[in-house]
Amino acid sequence: MARPVSRLPRRLAAAGAGVVLAAGLAVPAQAAESPRQREFTDAAAEFGVPLDVLLGVSYLESRWDDHAGSPSTSAGYGPMHLTDLRAAGGVGSEFDSGEDPRGDDARPALHPAAFAVKPAAPPPSLQTVGEAAALLHTDAAKLRTDAEENIRGGAALLAYYQQQLGIHSSAAKDWYGAVARYSGAEDTTAARTFADEVFDTISKGQSRTTNDDQTLTLAAALGVTPDRTQVARLGLRADAPTAAECPKTVACESVPAPYQELPEGGYGNHDVAGRPQSQKIDYIVLHDTETTWDTALKLAQKPSYLAWHYTVRSSDGLIAQHVPTKDVGWHAGNWYVNSKSIGIEHEGFGAKGTWYTEAMYQSSAKLVGYLARRYGIPLDRAHIIGHDNVPGTTPSTIAGMHWDPGPYWDWSHYFDLLGAPLCPTARPGSGLVTIAPSFEHNRITFTGCDQNGSGNPCPVMNSEAVVLHTEPADSAPLLKDPGLHGTKPSTMDVSDVGSRVATGQRYAIAGTQGDWTAIWYLGQKGWFHNPRNAPAAVPARGSVATPKPGHASVPVYGRAYPEASAYPANVPVQELAPMPYTLAAGQRYAVGSVVGSEYFSATTFDPAKHVVVRGKTKYVEIQFGHRVEYVELDDVQLQPAA
Repeated sequence: MARPVSRLPRRLAAAGAGVVLAAGLAVPAQAAESPRQREFTDAAAEFGVPLDVLLGVSYLESRWDDHAGSPSTSAGYGPMHLTDLRAAGGVGSEFDSGEDPRGDDARPALHPAAFAVKPAAPPPSLQTVGEAAALLHTDAAKLRTDAEENIRGGAALLAYYQQQLGIHSSAAKDWYGAVARYSGAEDTTAARTFADEVFDTISKGQSRTTNDDQTLTLAAALGVTPDRTQVARLGLRADAPTAAECPKTVACESVPAPYQELPEGGYGNHDVAGRPQSQKIDYIVLHDTETTWDTALKLAQKPSYLAWHYTVRSSDGLIAQHVPTKDVGWHAGNWYVNSKSIGIEHEGFGAKGTWYTEAMYQSSAKLVGYLARRYGIPLDRAHIIGHDNVPGTTPSTIAGMHWDPGPYWDWSHYFDLLGAPLCPTARPGSGLVTIAPSFEHNRITFTGCDQNGSGNPCPVMNSEAVVLHTEPADSAPLLKDPGLHGTKPSTMDVSDVGSRVATGQRYAIAGTQGDWTAIWYLGQKGWFHNPRNAPAAVPARGSVATPKPGHASVPVYGRAYPEASAYPANVPVQELAPMPYTLAAGQRYAVGSVVGSEYFSATTFDPAKHVVVRGKTKYVEIQFGHRVEYVELDDVQLQPAA
């Protein structure tokens, strides 16, 4: 129900805001296909905010989804991303599991203390729900859970910010400063970048169906040139030093990680290298921080901790670079992958059943696209991987490997933003499939978001994951992962990747039955529901690896290390430990790439003593389970998927 505009001044004046409504507000013509569309229209009229501005801000924060009252990774609620860190909680598990982030057997395992630095109180940008509740004379809980009230709260905040700037206008171009402040950014570049993205969305227009099946449209408004000078009036801090290795279209600052010698011969918190001349960069690994932005940056600056290359802030997409891409970060828990990858952390708490903002998706995708072009990294899920796709190094490390960014990261949308959509690449009947469920309609109830292994249901959320069964039936047991669980079946715990596949990954088909498809997975047939009217996978082209004739099975490895004879006398030979899985004759697995064998020996503070060992052995990266693995090229034959 629409509220009368005349009610607004009394409410905000009582809260001390004194907002004056823009006279003669012209609300752009919009489709009203859904209640949500009408809620935006009503809130825009009630609070004197141009409708395209309100829709544009909401799109960049939440893509207009309400997420059933669940918080984002930066504690934002509802379509307008009103933040409440106190309610969302701020403790996660990314930095306190058993994984050694360095993953190098030549050095002692690295287990830094978790969360050594914590903010004393949430920053204002993470507690906007209180400000909005005061403006509306309502309680914060209602703004977190009621989508209509959440939209009103966001509109009230924008109107309040506009009033503080002393600007009275119904034209969208005159709301640039209010939009920039809504981002929560503390520096001018990040605030401008957020506002630029909002106005770019307004210019291009958007239309989509939300997670709760509401159709919304933002009509394109060509020729809107916002007044970018308004940001200077927000009192934001001066920009931090700009990082050199970022695209120009993002806000990116330099927050260097220290390369520093420590007592007793140790050093931190990364390794100096000379990539790509010394080693080709093959992967970009996406993580989430499991802590707040401020804490993550402080941790990356601790000499005794660990460092990755970039962190992306959730609320506005600001990027901080910590380690030059030529150097090797300690982030993935597998030294082979570390030495061949760039690590990007995303502010968030994947373990809590949270969602990621559109501002983060867009900024991250621009960074990854830039890095992929720079280093020739293919835009596919064999090379743009999550931390959850990185293999353990030996059987003993599998159980401790991390699983972020988790099943709520929208890989399909991310690859759309990368300009590499996950579309069918082959005709039906191909021997390969790309996992590609509809994120908006693929709702899975995982467990353990409150605490790993609790068995308590997580919020029902949209998910990129597809669950596998031992037979073509929902009631059939989940698959077993000997590395994770021994002889026990996998579980639906949010951290358990033993019996599920991720969007964008390619697998070899092992059979079909009715609406069910089986794929080869960890040496077993894994079945998933794949009806024609709502497919969970699409046909794909590519090659598969299968054991050569005469091989009953071939060993699977978590790293592509050289043969023993390749190591010089001063570099200890690194063990090639087979994984506890079976790749038997007749099984087939999707090929990611054929790679040479390498080991980056970096056990001293002096980079001059670092050595790259290269062998003659070649490996094939395969999509073996949820994680990638490696098999020796001499053990398998590569065949077209068909």
